[in-house]
Amino acid sequence: MNTFEAHWGIPGGMIQTIVGSQFKGLGLACPPRTCHELQLEDQARVILYEIAPQDESKPIILLAHGMGGCSESGYIRRISTKLWMHGYGVYMVNHRGSGPGMGLSSRLWNGGVSDDFSQMIDFVTQRNPEKLLLPIGFSLSGNILLKYLGEGRTVPSQVAGALAVNPTIDLRVSSAIISRQWRCAIFNQYFMRLIRNQALAIAKQFPNALNPLKNLKTIWDFDVNYTAPAGGFKDVEDYYRQCSAKHYLSGISVPTSILCAKDDPFIPSEVFDSADMSEWVSLHTPKRGGHMGYISNEITPHGDRRWMDYALLEWVRKQGKPAEQP
Repeated sequence: MNTFEAHWGIPGGMIQTIVGSQFKGLGLACPPRTCHELQLEDQARVILYEIAPQDESKPIILLAHGMGGCSESGYIRRISTKLWMHGYGVYMVNHRGSGPGMGLSSRLWNGGVSDDFSQMIDFVTQRNPEKLLLPIGFSLSGNILLKYLGEGRTVPSQVAGALAVNPTIDLRVSSAIISRQWRCAIFNQYFMRLIRNQALAIAKQFPNALNPLKNLKTIWDFDVNYTAPAGGFKDVEDYYRQCSAKHYLSGISVPTSILCAKDDPFIPSEVFDSADMSEWVSLHTPKRGGHMGYISNEITPHGDRRWMDYALLEWVRKQGKPAEQP
């Protein structure tokens, strides 16, 4: 991936993160979409949106949002539109309880739902049996994607490559940082507000389900009191241990790229330094960029300063055929 130079007025990881997430910039009109409702299991349905390709010869791209996000998140809509403008077909995921799927599942998604992700991948590949598929996961979905690829399940042959953008590969570390560091308080509050909206829909539609509407202040508290018990884990440490992708990176056998800035405020670079990675995995760590910020000093070829979008499209462009084994 090409090098990234942060905007001179947005030099630090936290401000890159804030600007990248809160300032949407000029919006691009999202192209027409087809809505698919996918039944994962009893009392669990999710919504996927499909944008038809303009060039049938190109791979299909699957985009999976981060914590608190959905198919309607600014970065998902923005990147989907740019991909479509370059000819690609796109599937926009909504995890359990997220976005248009709020109230369709009796529990919320978590950082380890690779079974759900596998069903979404299978749905897309079965609808497009002759095409390559490139799944891209952001933040918490990046962790799920890496876990899915490395835990030993059968990955469809159409999956020609994968990209994880700022993946939270050590859930315990990232949860502790967001929940306990004062500089992350604004994001903790932001995520908790989004989770509360999702929880309200569950309480309304599934009154007998485990209720996430407790007086919880932090992501850590939420994982302790809801994520772990709702997901069937012994406790929060069991959830973090079983679901953190750092334990699965050595098992990946699909060409996979990871993009994560060294100044990401939620993901210390040390978690990658200590991870045992397969030869199939390539790690790209720009010095600056924050958590999915990457606001560039120079205008990209797409006419804006969203370097993350540019890097992602460049990665997609190079994945026209499966790579040879390293």
